[in-house]
Amino acid sequence: MTEPEEEKKPARVVVADDQTVVREGIVMLLGLLPGVEVVGSAGDGEEAVRLVGELAPDVVLMDLRMPRCDGVEATRRIRAEYPGTQVVVLTTYADDESLFPALRAGARGYLTKDAGGDEIVRAVESVLSGDAGLSPSVQRRLLERLSQPELEPGPAAAEAPDGLTARETEVLVLIAEGLNNQEIARKLHVSTATVKTHINNLFAKTGLKDRAQAVRYAYGKGLVRPPAK
Repeated sequence: MTEPEEEKKPARVVVADDQTVVREGIVMLLGLLPGVEVVGSAGDGEEAVRLVGELAPDVVLMDLRMPRCDGVEATRRIRAEYPGTQVVVLTTYADDESLFPALRAGARGYLTKDAGGDEIVRAVESVLSGDAGLSPSVQRRLLERLSQPELEPGPAAAEAPDGLTARETEVLVLIAEGLNNQEIARKLHVSTATVKTHINNLFAKTGLKDRAQAVRYAYGKGLVRPPAK
């Protein structure tokens, strides 16, 4: 007589999201689904790290943009300090500036908040079995990124003055080339809000006041060259 199969234990999950209504909604949704047990919820990354230490969940569903400690930093700390816990990002944002830092920090899954309950459960099960739990749109974005040819580093990459990051320098060059915020966002596969953040940062670092000054600055620093006559 064969032994009955041991009943599969539900995945123990912590939900981290700074918006109370969203967090409670996710907890309620997961509570209705088989195979998942919500053992805690956190309002920011700092609390998420603490709960992982106390509760040792299997998976954290992690929002990215949270106060005190954002989702990327919380993911990095959890994977370093509690490697038995996997992280699945559940966020509104699927742009490169959100996606790739989260994956580099150690997230094994990445979903946007339009994901249904079944998709969330599949992602949780996937990361626990050693696979990646990525939404179809994120998979497409990764394939697009991997299929893009590698660009030779130009002067903008080699010379980043005044403490500008590589991405801030890239945005500056595109401003000098006459692109508006929406066009820059499309070219870099990021949101316009992210572009505005980069512009604010580079203006603060360089002391620039407007786009006209930014254009003169970029030419003056040799980041772009005037068109050949």
